[in-house]
Amino acid sequence: MAEKVLLKKYANRRLYDTEQSKYVTLTEVTQLIRNGRQVEVIDAKTKEDVTAFILTQILLEQAKNKNGLLPVPLLLLIIQFGDNVLVDFFQKHLQQTINSYLTHKSLADDQFKKWLEVGKGLSAMAQENLSKVGPFGNIFDQFLKRKETGDDDKGSS
Repeated sequence: MAEKVLLKKYANRRLYDTEQSKYVTLTEVTQLIRNGRQVEVIDAKTKEDVTAFILTQILLEQAKNKNGLLPVPLLLLIIQFGDNVLVDFFQKHLQQTINSYLTHKSLADDQFKKWLEVGKGLSAMAQENLSKVGPFGNIFDQFLKRKETGDDDKGSS
């Protein structure tokens, strides 16, 4: 994985990307993360790590655009229990759960793609083998010819 991108947060709320030597927006930081980069945000004056604050700010901006990120009952629980119960849950279990979900989703997607490829191969093999089924081959051939010409003996008795 690529090294962390160091961002400096200034008092005027602007973020400075030290790798690109330019100011960046929250949208640009979001795109860096979506591209697989890690970010670290340091307050330029105090040298305090404010990464969690900036990432939370990104999530809140996204939630504002979609009118909600988390269900109201969960938000109420977070506010009610704050540092006591939920911080431990979020730090330990939620990250592990999301990582497990993403791993299993990726494995399931890969398996589904393999099944589709096998299905395509079986379809071609099935068509080829229908003509090679020994004494029944002629029956299948006649059926296929009737279907192609539209003569399926529906009206004859």
